[in-house]
Amino acid sequence: MPHPYWPLFDVEVRTPRLRLRAVTDELATELATLAARGVHDPAFMPFSIPWTDLEPPELQRGVLQFHWRCRAETSPTDWRVPFAVEADGQIVGSTDLAAADYPTLRQFETGSWLGLEFQGRGLGKELRVATLAFGFIGLDAQRAMTGAWHDNLRSLGVTESLGYERSGTRRAVRRDRADTLIGFHMDRSHYLANVHRDDIEIVGAEAARALLGLS
Repeated sequence: MPHPYWPLFDVEVRTPRLRLRAVTDELATELATLAARGVHDPAFMPFSIPWTDLEPPELQRGVLQFHWRCRAETSPTDWRVPFAVEADGQIVGSTDLAAADYPTLRQFETGSWLGLEFQGRGLGKELRVATLAFGFIGLDAQRAMTGAWHDNLRSLGVTESLGYERSGTRRAVRRDRADTLIGFHMDRSHYLANVHRDDIEIVGAEAARALLGLS
């Protein structure tokens, strides 16, 4: 049965390889356990917020708090929608969409991570395509944005393979030191002509639209 009060719990995006599932408390616990097993080489920080530097059990608690905070702070004009990414019946990572003033701007930003044991299998590009499908098709977005540190070659490779345009660079703090972030954007016309696929199914988006600022 559909959730009577929180329609985001019913949202899924399905591709031939992956299923994106809206994060419940049970899935958040699975993501916390996966993250504690490792997301990246400790010598390299791919994130703007170094949440993976925390030691267990603070790391796992931080993952749970992140998902609780996303729900608590959701409004039609400011939201972040996280998904757990499932492949072959296993939770392999997470992806999310975030937006401010979405009813007016119709643009969103994406972020994602995969557990170390699931990297190098091409799942990063597949989950990005699924995430874009939810934004552009499920939520009628006009623009998607993303960013990565200048030396995050895996993330940059996925972004460039999908044909994003560079938006420029900016200085930002990375583990207490200044470094360079590269920004990218993709417009709806490019998505529809070059990225959109007919083998992706979106479930539950219609019921969630009002919560995210769409009539």
